[in-house]
Amino acid sequence: MIKPAAGRGVNMAVLEGSGKSRPLVMGIINATPDSFHKSSREGGVERAMQMIAEGADWIDIGGESTRPGANPISIDEELTRVIPLVSEISKHCKVSIDTRNHQVASKALEAGASMINDVSGLRDPAMFELVIDSGCEVCIMHMLGEPGNMQKDPKYEDVNHEVNHYLISKARELVERGHSIDKIHLDPGIGFGKTLEHNIQLLKSSENLRPYSILWGVSRKSMIGQICNQPETENRLAGSLAVAAKGFYEGIDIIRVHDVREHSDLFAVLEKLEE
Repeated sequence: MIKPAAGRGVNMAVLEGSGKSRPLVMGIINATPDSFHKSSREGGVERAMQMIAEGADWIDIGGESTRPGANPISIDEELTRVIPLVSEISKHCKVSIDTRNHQVASKALEAGASMINDVSGLRDPAMFELVIDSGCEVCIMHMLGEPGNMQKDPKYEDVNHEVNHYLISKARELVERGHSIDKIHLDPGIGFGKTLEHNIQLLKSSENLRPYSILWGVSRKSMIGQICNQPETENRLAGSLAVAAKGFYEGIDIIRVHDVREHSDLFAVLEKLEE
């Protein structure tokens, strides 16, 4: 039996009789020709339906690649890529729209999306107002710079303080404007303007983002490749599962992944072992 976890993130689920929690699993669908992991840009609706069958609690749909060095695309192109997917997949599962553009986010909400996953961290006042006006769920992610330049020698005085302060400040602004705290998720933005050491520090300090719900998106990213000496994304599943296991024991609320079945199985076993 699953019941709410006291004193943790608001979307946490905890196994009855256990002190450990199962993160929600967010499956990734990239409607792009250039996202960094090939399988995430294949299949569309069919792949999403497979993820739902494998245990996805959310499907995250993006139409603009935000990999390091990526170039922006037009609003019309992004809308063409994502709205048909949002419209269909939202009939079967909760959908988040992964976008930096308020025009795309607005149309996606109209098409059935429940969450805006803004990798630019609500920098755009129009996106901030859209969240307030719609009352939707929102994931605020930290990114240093833009995708085209974010990995060009990123520097911080204190990465934990700077990233966590930015995210919490944005979340507090929303709450002060009347937005429900249980609809706010914070993502430290692993790989978005951070070195390997920055990423590790942020993963170790995520509890500083409480009382807000926390989302980790580390699946198959370059930090896994660096740690495991695996330059190809296809060889980074084991490392991704290791981070997810850490997330389980840290009480992270949502894990954004390419491989839903493997993560669902991981959490099922860890839950059973904690009974």
